Amino acid sequence: MQKIDLKKEWKHLYAPSAKDVEVVDVPPFLFAMIDGTVKSGETLATSQEFQEAIGALYGISYTLKFLSKQRKENPIDYTVMALEGLWWTASGEFDFNTAEDWQWTLMIMQPDHITEEMFQEALQQLRKKRDSPALSRLRLERFHEGLCLQILHVGPYSTELATIEKMKAFAQEHGYRYCGKHHEIYLGDPRRASPEKLRTILRQPVVKE
Repeated sequence: MQKIDLKKEWKHLYAPSAKDVEVVDVPPFLFAMIDGTVKSGETLATSQEFQEAIGALYGISYTLKFLSKQRKENPIDYTVMALEGLWWTASGEFDFNTAEDWQWTLMIMQPDHITEEMFQEALQQLRKKRDSPALSRLRLERFHEGLCLQILHVGPYSTELATIEKMKAFAQEHGYRYCGKHHEIYLGDPRRASPEKLRTILRQPVVKE
């Protein structure tokens, strides 16, 4: 059986330095995706929509892995990738203290051999096992981010601001302008890791001025 390890194949995108901001060019990748909103005054821990979305994404990803391994022709095993999130507000400002609602897209990368037909089959299997309102909002889509800055943030999400400021300073010094949505990649399951052990890749699309 063929085996794929996307984490190793794309190590420069999924194992960045925690010391230095890096410039990367992210090619188009295939993702299982789901959109939602965290309303003002609500937290990620108390948002049922957010928690259901995470469960649905992990569910579809592991079901697709099983279907891929069980194919009669060319079965393929692979490592399930990390949970990722795109974050933005209606005003376009990224401020942890904002009174605006947070819009989000949660996603998990899938290997290129995953098809829409396999995706729909996996959804059917999930609905039989444990149906969830989030399953109807899942989609399979290719996402191309392009030129980005990124760095690894170690520690709780509440201390991300210092790392984000470091990225902004790098952008200003080297002539990059922010564009696109704030991107976070959660190495490990954010529902289970203790805050001080959290490892989050912060990624920001940019253009060269």
